[in-house]
Amino acid sequence: MSLSNLHLSTTHLRRVLALDAISGAGAAVLHLAFAGSLATWFGLSEGLITAAGWALLAYVALSTILARQVIPSRGPLMVLIIGNVVWGIGCLALAWGGDGGVTALGQAYLTVLAVAVLALADLEFLGWRAPAARLAV
Repeated sequence: MSLSNLHLSTTHLRRVLALDAISGAGAAVLHLAFAGSLATWFGLSEGLITAAGWALLAYVALSTILARQVIPSRGPLMVLIIGNVVWGIGCLALAWGGDGGVTALGQAYLTVLAVAVLALADLEFLGWRAPAARLAV
């Protein structure tokens, strides 16, 4: 099998989407409930952490809708994939972008978050690449 033929089945894609929604919900709760503590530990602003928590809730809603569809819609799925890529790159830029005051713990958290989000984006992209007959247009 070549890499150009690699894709996820619809069932596996829906499981990845559900995992994405669950992990996103956990991160949203963490960010919203403990924004002050996380800001101190990570060297980030409390406002940024709170805003990220609210953004995650919107993201979780889309992930959940797609995970519940028998055949996930391609357009919204691509929006989710692009969102994951942008989120992952943003985390890396914030963690390693220079004199932002991010602590070592903050860098570790943002790096792990970026790797997880980019891995989910990759798996979702493999599902998106599935033959068009298997995914809703």
